[in-house]
Amino acid sequence: MRKLALIFALALTLSAQETRREQTNRAATPADDLKPNSDKIPDVYAIDGQFERVITLRFKFGSDMLAGLEKMVAQQKIKNAVILAGAGSVRGYHLHQVSNRDLPSKNMFEKNTSAPADLISMNGYIIDGKIHAHMTLATPDKAFGGHLEPGTEVFTFGIVTIGIMKDGVDFTHLDDKNYR
Repeated sequence: MRKLALIFALALTLSAQETRREQTNRAATPADDLKPNSDKIPDVYAIDGQFERVITLRFKFGSDMLAGLEKMVAQQKIKNAVILAGAGSVRGYHLHQVSNRDLPSKNMFEKNTSAPADLISMNGYIIDGKIHAHMTLATPDKAFGGHLEPGTEVFTFGIVTIGIMKDGVDFTHLDDKNYR
C-alpha cells in the first residue's frame, strides 16, 4: 500500500511539472524574414497622444488573466491602450519569451498550471484591440517573466490598470516585426 501511495505521489508530481516548447514565428514569406531594414522607416519614432481614461480591472480567484483582459477590452471597446501596472498572485502560469537572436524569431513557451507565484508587475499594449501583455512573476526561488498566454489562473486576486488612448492615436506598427 505504501509503495502504491509513493507511485501515486510521484505521478502527481511529474504531471504538475513545468513544460517548455519552442516555436518558430515565420513571416508571411521566408523572404520577409531576410529583407534588410528600410531607409524609409526611422530607427525610432514617437507617437503623440493622451489618455482618454484610465480603468483598473480586478480579477477574482480562479479566473484566466488573458481571457479576462480580452473580455474587458471588448466590453469597454478599447482600441489602443497602455497596460500600466499589474499586481496579485497566480495559481499557475503560461507565458512565452523570445529564445533566439536572428529572424525568424522563436518563442519558448513555458507552462506550469500548478506553480503558485506572485504577480510582481504587468505592462504592455493593446493595439487595435489586440492584447500584447508582459508580466513578471516571482516564487521563493526565482523571478521570471514573459508574454501572457492563456491558462494563467488568478490565485488571491489580480489587478491590472490600463490607460486608454484618445481616438486618433495609431499603434499599428508597434509590435510588427516586419516594419523595419
